[in-house]
Amino acid sequence: MSLNHPKQFTILGQDPDVLKAMVANVVSWVIRNFFPGLVFKLLPTVPQEDTTISRSSPPRDDATTTTITTNRTYCISIGRPGGMEQLRIIRLKEGIMTVGYNLRHFCKAPFTPEISCDEKGPKIPSDCVILKNECFSVNYADCTIRWGLYESAKRFVGWPIVPGFDVAGIIEAVPSRPSKTNTADDYEDDNVDGASQPLFQVGDRVFGCTLFGAYSNRILVPEKQLRKIPRGISMEQAAALPAVSLTALYALSLAGYFPLTAAPPGGHLYSNNSILIHSAAGGVGSMLVQMSKILGLSPIVGVVGSASKVEAAKRLGCDFVIDKSSQDLWKRAREIMSTSGEKGGGGGEGGGLYKTIMDANGVSTLQESYDHLAPTGRLIVFGFHSNLPLGKDSLNPLEWIKMANKMKKMPAFDPMHLTVENKAVLGFNLSFFADEEKLVGKLFDQICTWLEEGLLTCPSIATFEMKDIGDAHRLIQSGSSVGKIVVKC
Repeated sequence: MSLNHPKQFTILGQDPDVLKAMVANVVSWVIRNFFPGLVFKLLPTVPQEDTTISRSSPPRDDATTTTITTNRTYCISIGRPGGMEQLRIIRLKEGIMTVGYNLRHFCKAPFTPEISCDEKGPKIPSDCVILKNECFSVNYADCTIRWGLYESAKRFVGWPIVPGFDVAGIIEAVPSRPSKTNTADDYEDDNVDGASQPLFQVGDRVFGCTLFGAYSNRILVPEKQLRKIPRGISMEQAAALPAVSLTALYALSLAGYFPLTAAPPGGHLYSNNSILIHSAAGGVGSMLVQMSKILGLSPIVGVVGSASKVEAAKRLGCDFVIDKSSQDLWKRAREIMSTSGEKGGGGGEGGGLYKTIMDANGVSTLQESYDHLAPTGRLIVFGFHSNLPLGKDSLNPLEWIKMANKMKKMPAFDPMHLTVENKAVLGFNLSFFADEEKLVGKLFDQICTWLEEGLLTCPSIATFEMKDIGDAHRLIQSGSSVGKIVVKC
């Protein structure tokens, strides 16, 4: 079943959901700044919520005990577009937990129905497990979800929504199925059916992704979206890895560097294997740098936004680091390629230009990134951070005006120019990949292999408690974070 349904209509040329988000955010801003006593009216409850208890976060020990003995789930629910006030910790009714949107054949996200148990185990889909989640990570996408601007969240979930993609925890329950021994082909060829044994057992330490719903201590997850945590990796580290590492590896596959099936032994097909990585010290950037090193790309040029991030980018494996706060980004980028000795870097039609540029910035760098591609070069786009405000917890009217102005400046790439210049612009968002189980599974297996071999390491981590989720969002919105942000359930 395909979940990719295009929008059918617009209002004044705008997506109606974006207009609704604009109104909701402006209302939130007005109430928070001028009528703070009315903020509670911005916090809608949900039918699955246990309203017999306080809305405040429970103590950590109490939350853990309740999860084990009374089958309760605590999660962070967002009821409408808005600011930090929407990050509300709630306790769900008995037997209810969070779920991703790709389990629509069972229920609608973000919450399951009440899941009952008999002597054989919980009555859940045969290819799913119940995860006792211990940690989840915070991505910039989560802020965009809260503002009501994240397309896959709007399209597949709506409101309320429990954000988050990365999970790490313990298998709490597996479905009971008739006896049959799993084979590698069952897993490899997607032939796991109602007669097979679970891929995991109760108590296994696992990590992986859910298509929303990760801000929760109990989640129903398809087992194919999970892997056992490699030895030596903590829960916090495991929660930091899945989304950023999968994004990085898929981006490198679009760039033509993975898998290496077409490459000659010990080398690459292209004469120029340079790569420039924006936000090289961030979550995805830190993975891109390490994977580029593993795959033999050179030179690896990282771009960071402050002097405090330069050493972190160098430690990850960058051959050169450009601090755009104190250096002319593109002048320095050309200098590096002109003097690097890389084929295509010094002279000829591709002199001073890059084979691959990874850009999640958006309007602030996209055009220049394209202009600095060598012939056969590829610009890989997976985000638009500069289109959105930094350091703002709610989008006030001025911010919406600024965003609209930035959208007018977004570059357009003419197919004829792409052809004669021998360049490509490729974009993606993994939150739309619900139907691509085999593809994502192959990427995840490779990531686990590199982790086990010690070739790939976890980025630096800032850790928060669930009750401090607002602080975690403020940090990632500030643009000052290095590595990943992880929240303990």
